[in-house]
Amino acid sequence: MGRRLRDGREVLVVHGEHGEVRVPLEIAASYRARTKGLLGRDGVDGAMLLTPAGSVHTFRMRMPIDVAYLDRRLRVIAVRTMAPGRLGLPRLRSRHVLEAEAGAMAGWGLGAGVRVSVTEE
Repeated sequence: MGRRLRDGREVLVVHGEHGEVRVPLEIAASYRARTKGLLGRDGVDGAMLLTPAGSVHTFRMRMPIDVAYLDRRLRVIAVRTMAPGRLGLPRLRSRHVLEAEAGAMAGWGLGAGVRVSVTEE
């Protein structure tokens, strides 16, 4: 990845089946930001990257979400859609977790094996 990510806003670039797709990204790198994540929200503008993270839960979530597990090179290991009130199992080799509204990731062409990158706005 090259640089250490900090809480804030960046741009996620999906290098997938639809070419390069740019998505607004919120980064949750601190313990406090990762713990809060998308809890209590009715939606998300783009995606949220939890780093470091190997699993997530959707307790107290108001909406179903897409969850992508990323390895240390930001390659997608797996994508799952999770309903509220679920506990996701930890993924071997997962170093980061990307969250978005359910259905969004398919629209971006994001699936297993796809590489993503993070760039400044």
